[in-house]
Amino acid sequence: MRLSGRVPRSIHGAMRAEGEVVQVAVAGSTWASFDAFFEAEHERLFKALYFVTGNRQDAEEIMQDAFLTMWERWGDVTSIADPTGYLFRVALNGSRMRWRRAETAKRKLSLVGRDHDPFTDAEVRVDVQAMLRGLSPRQRAALLLTDLMGYPSEEAARIMGIRASTVRALATQGRQQLRATEGVPDA
Repeated sequence: MRLSGRVPRSIHGAMRAEGEVVQVAVAGSTWASFDAFFEAEHERLFKALYFVTGNRQDAEEIMQDAFLTMWERWGDVTSIADPTGYLFRVALNGSRMRWRRAETAKRKLSLVGRDHDPFTDAEVRVDVQAMLRGLSPRQRAALLLTDLMGYPSEEAARIMGIRASTVRALATQGRQQLRATEGVPDA
């Protein structure tokens, strides 16, 4: 995926004049354009979203939506303290909204006459992706931000839009659920 750094003025009235370079400096990084920001962050965001969604297509769509939102606001990025954190927050919000829509649609479906197979529930999967699908999206996001991305719980809370104690609780619950799924006793 390649996005152009030159934005036609008609797309977003608040954007700088066409072709004007916007430099954004955050935590030692300077992005001379949206292209540079995209190149620096797209792979990391995709991996994070793939971990959260467990699906390549969903991760790509959510990533594109998040970058589109960022691109639309690129002229105002200088006022954002942490553009990368903002990007991740937009992406995680998009993931959460997609999950809620799917859950609502699933509830509306009538599964009349469906027999429950207890043997299907008893299958134990070793595949990590299958284990992660057992977690709620919020638990996956908390584990992703704190354990894999290395954010402190306060920063993860800011990105997710919740309290730091909630992030810690979600991460703990997720770890416990993974241990139970894996058959490893709690330490």
